[in-house]
Amino acid sequence: MLHSRLQQTIQRPAVVSGVGFWSGKEIRVEFRPAPEGTGIRFVRDDIGPQASIPALVEYRADMPRRTNLCHNGTTVEMVEHVLAALAGLQIDNCEVGVDQAEMPGCDGSAQEFVAALDAAGIETQPAEVSRLEITHPIRIESGETWIEARPTLGGEYSVEFELDYPQDPIIGLQSTALEVTPENFRREVAPCRTFVLQREAEQLVRLGLGSHVSPHDLLVFDEHGPIENELRFGNECARHKALDVIGDMALTGHAIVGQIIAHRSGHKLHAALAQELLTHFQAAAPLRASA
Repeated sequence: MLHSRLQQTIQRPAVVSGVGFWSGKEIRVEFRPAPEGTGIRFVRDDIGPQASIPALVEYRADMPRRTNLCHNGTTVEMVEHVLAALAGLQIDNCEVGVDQAEMPGCDGSAQEFVAALDAAGIETQPAEVSRLEITHPIRIESGETWIEARPTLGGEYSVEFELDYPQDPIIGLQSTALEVTPENFRREVAPCRTFVLQREAEQLVRLGLGSHVSPHDLLVFDEHGPIENELRFGNECARHKALDVIGDMALTGHAIVGQIIAHRSGHKLHAALAQELLTHFQAAAPLRASA
């Protein structure tokens, strides 16, 4: 028996402000209520209401270490944490206005976005949510990394992630698994932060990226653990990767019914699976925003 529910939006606008990890710019994001059937849509408020990008995988722009979207020459960057917050709270329809291309990094988690959306309140809408039911396994591989979708018997949506850093035992092998419900997302996933190895952070700075970001803004690991920071969970890195999966799977534009299992995968592989799900499985009552 599939879990069915009605579509949801927020009751009133909510604002989150912060600095972009990549750009270093001050950024203001405003979450706004949207009618049923709208889906999630980003609007570049600094350009105008015509600068609108549906949060769908067909508009994904391939960039390392983050999920960007581009439509009609307009771009939004690092949208995965915003999308994870909306999907995790089962908010189906929302306009996300932003005054720069990039989303604010906050503390590298989805926690601040979740707090703002919860404060705005969630409103039920008359139409039933569109569901994308996984009826047979699909697996995508790239070298030693892979991501797989499997059917589920109980009509739920669940995510598992296994992370493996054999050359960096301070992170090492860790995993997480959860049914994606608003309660589980708030408690188990939303607080989990972006992480990077110290040598990777130094390389990014040499490339002129992220020089304004400190170890207080996200998790930077040396051989002893997080620099000038503390873990919120022993497997926080794996939990954050599950957060990324949830955000990237939201690019299907539908509520997923099934199990997503990933091993060392990243945004590019996640997007490839999202596209495969749309290709192989037909959603009831499509919830796809028109371009």
